[in-house]
Amino acid sequence: MADLLPDHLLAGYKSFIEKRLPGERQLFRELADKGQHPKTMVIACCDSRTAPETLFDSAPGDIFVLRNVANLVPPYEPDGEYHSTSAAVEFAVNSLGVEHIVILGHGNCGGIHAALSPSAEPLSPGDFIGKWMSLLDPAAKAVGANELMTGRERQSALERIAIRYSLRNLRSFPFIAALEADGRLSLHGAWVDISSGELWAMDPESGDFSRTVDD
Repeated sequence: MADLLPDHLLAGYKSFIEKRLPGERQLFRELADKGQHPKTMVIACCDSRTAPETLFDSAPGDIFVLRNVANLVPPYEPDGEYHSTSAAVEFAVNSLGVEHIVILGHGNCGGIHAALSPSAEPLSPGDFIGKWMSLLDPAAKAVGANELMTGRERQSALERIAIRYSLRNLRSFPFIAALEADGRLSLHGAWVDISSGELWAMDPESGDFSRTVDD
């Protein structure tokens, strides 16, 4: 009989049951009985190296997390098609009533690399990732054409531009624009360096990024 789950997942679950669950059993019961009431939504990349729950040392129920390739938010398009990211945003804002939305980017993002190198193997413009990353086409072409920047500089620049892009698109959702204007919803941008663990936050006025914790 084939294994129902990979061994490392079963081992991790066993550790959870034996070490963590006993101390948080009451929390899980309350979450099951009373539902979730997170105040913050984090839109992060699906990269396995950047887990918001770990980065922010959060407990179950603390943050509502959406993860997709390159932490992108598409523009508001009520066209009857399938929009999983927009659906999650709508649920977080209109049903859960979150007070903050954080776009969390990261260094060495594979999706951003794909946007800068759309013809690189194994991707092609016809792939799902290629189509998704085409949302950044204008910015990717402008950054990629700058011959005075190194490849690493172009990568880092587009990672941060993508955060600003997603924040702009969030504001194209009428219900988000209305709540932000009313002071009931705040939008934030952040970027984490995988190698160092440094978290950089975006200034809402200037758009510049600065470290959140100084040495």
